[in-house]
Amino acid sequence: MWGLGLRYRKHYPLIGKPDFVFIGVKVAVFCDGDFWHGRNFNKMVAEGRFENNPNYWIPKMSKTIERDKNSKRVLESKGWYVIRIWETDVYKSPVEVAKQIQEIVQNRKINQE
Repeated sequence: MWGLGLRYRKHYPLIGKPDFVFIGVKVAVFCDGDFWHGRNFNKMVAEGRFENNPNYWIPKMSKTIERDKNSKRVLESKGWYVIRIWETDVYKSPVEVAKQIQEIVQNRKINQE
């Protein structure tokens, strides 16, 4: 993103602890780990991914998914645009992900003017 001219903050104190924040245009970017944030959670449950200690893992993952949804709701209610990106998408095509973020940030700038 830096190479595309995007200037952001890391560790900015917002609910949910976004990975990157564009303060001026109120864009918060979360790069979520596929496992830890429950990508394809229902499929993982059906496939038995939580076979070891399901009474711990399933509620833990469900709570994380709900927390992510709540963070998004709160931020959006305060005028923030929330982008959630899965880690495998970043690994697969980091430049494309950065370009998508750049487009959103630029559109927010244009709409503010």
